[in-house]
Amino acid sequence: MLSRSLNVARGLGKVSPALTRGIKPGGQRLDDWAGSWKVALNRCLASAASVDTLAKPEMFCYQCEQTKSRRGCVKVGVCGKTPETAALQDLLVYALTGLSVHASRALEKGLWSSEECDNFFRGAMFSTLTNVNFDPERFPDYIRRAVEFREEIRPLLEAEAVRTGTPLDPALNQGPAAWQPLFGYDNIEYLESEGHKFGVLEEQKEYGPDVNGVRYMTIYGLKGLAAYSAHAVGLGESDPWVPRFMYQALSFLVSGPDDRRHDLGANLEMALKVGEVNMRVLELLDRGHRRQFGTPKPTTVSTQPISGKCIMISGHDMVDLSLILPAAKAADVNVYTHGEMLPAHSYPGLNKHQNLVGHFGGAWQNQKIDFAAFPGPVLASTNCVIEPLRSYRDRLYTLNDTGISGVKHIDLHNPEHMEALMQHAKSCAGFDDKTAAKHFDKKLLIGFSREAIVEHAETVLDAVSKGDLKRLFVIGGCDGSEHKRSYFTNLAKSLPPQTLILTMGCAKYRFNDLDFGTLGNTGIPRVLDMGQCNDSYGAIMVAKALASALNTDINSLPLSISLSWFEQKAVAVLLSLLSLGVKNIRLGPVMPAFLTPAVREALKENFGLEPVDIRHPIEDMEEMMHYDENENIK
Repeated sequence: MLSRSLNVARGLGKVSPALTRGIKPGGQRLDDWAGSWKVALNRCLASAASVDTLAKPEMFCYQCEQTKSRRGCVKVGVCGKTPETAALQDLLVYALTGLSVHASRALEKGLWSSEECDNFFRGAMFSTLTNVNFDPERFPDYIRRAVEFREEIRPLLEAEAVRTGTPLDPALNQGPAAWQPLFGYDNIEYLESEGHKFGVLEEQKEYGPDVNGVRYMTIYGLKGLAAYSAHAVGLGESDPWVPRFMYQALSFLVSGPDDRRHDLGANLEMALKVGEVNMRVLELLDRGHRRQFGTPKPTTVSTQPISGKCIMISGHDMVDLSLILPAAKAADVNVYTHGEMLPAHSYPGLNKHQNLVGHFGGAWQNQKIDFAAFPGPVLASTNCVIEPLRSYRDRLYTLNDTGISGVKHIDLHNPEHMEALMQHAKSCAGFDDKTAAKHFDKKLLIGFSREAIVEHAETVLDAVSKGDLKRLFVIGGCDGSEHKRSYFTNLAKSLPPQTLILTMGCAKYRFNDLDFGTLGNTGIPRVLDMGQCNDSYGAIMVAKALASALNTDINSLPLSISLSWFEQKAVAVLLSLLSLGVKNIRLGPVMPAFLTPAVREALKENFGLEPVDIRHPIEDMEEMMHYDENENIK
């Protein structure tokens, strides 16, 4: 009886869009025929999940490297994401897809544009990245706004259809474009039950595992692209063509021509297009950082705390740091970076602040140790954040689109929030001489921007001609707790002295405490830290500059790329490299679960993409060192 009532109630969502047009977003006014079901539905929602899980798992997510059993998380995310949050995120992506169907058509006809909607879209997609937002209370508002923006666009398309005497596009009346929140946004259990209707497993029934895996590679790439784009916009750099493409790409996945959206080749083409557009976004991000904070310079950063009250910021967002520094100085509070914020010290516009005193801790996955040991407030500006320990939960703050249930979320542009943050810092113990002395001062050399490397191009090229430099290695990307990531450490350690390592992202924490010395008598450090994953554009520009100087192409350079991936930003960067035609990339520590064996084989055949989880780093090193001699690899 319960399942029968639930099915009838859910069936209300399948009525004609014309009948639901009177339902306002927020569910404040329901038609009489639907209203009678609200009480009944609310009563049975608590049991709805148990009804559904008889047929399928509590959740399914395989968007990141750490996914359970290399197949997918089905009970709770390895990241800590609950089935409730997973369902809400699936529903949010579904709602954003419906918005995209409308937005792409309105933009194509020149009927609509909205910077507010574009910015919302970026942030909403960003919130669904791995280790960004675990707060289920935040997602109903994201979903509501997605539907509200969609409903603002729809009348414009309807009026245009009437004016031109053409029928309304059928795609606007089906699937995510027609979804309505019949029971409002104030009942998370209802929204969760709706979210269980969508996602990977449901769509796999229509598209099959191969095509659906590539479709989700596109979705995950779009999530990474949206995150990078959000960073760029925060720095004052935008291109209206970027959100236009994101709308088009999501729309294609559900409303493109049937023979295209079900075709593996067409979906691979769309995924590579995501990579192409992501290159434009990385360029904007690169320009924004330099315009705001100057060109990064080689800089030595101290990891030795100093006496005084303190605040620490983790994540990627340099704008957040730029807001904190002057406020902290006025409050006599020192500021430390953590994780991927380390490159901040290389920007002249940030390093000029004397209260930016050093770096604390390691990569993001060590935050339960690092945050617990830090005697002041900690800010999580972007990915990656982990469910906090009780010992520092009351000192943790989330910013922007990050969120954890019960953790304080603040806006640094709000003077009251900033003042409360500084007062909190002053009330904490901070460091004194004794506690500071407990931490070993490991010096970190950073700031080898593309400009700094190109400045020494003649020295590098001379070393190549003399045989002092035999190969460049890019070993970068994301770090994580996976034990197989020791591959990247061992690869770096195994490289002969006639090599240089370019690195970016937090993967460098696997080997940045090792002494690799300098390249011959050039004085150039053998490990050149180029910054965050956000700075991937710089590494690509260095490769292009060297190829130009040697009158060749990137694939003919004495260059090998070994990427450590973890989440969706890394997917976007990988797609960017593939869109440029870069071949023979090593990827690990394991291959993405959303890539089926057939798709992996296609990527290997066309791009030489190799997994590292079945390889030994020393054997890999020897093979890569002799690429130019091996005609099968060449």
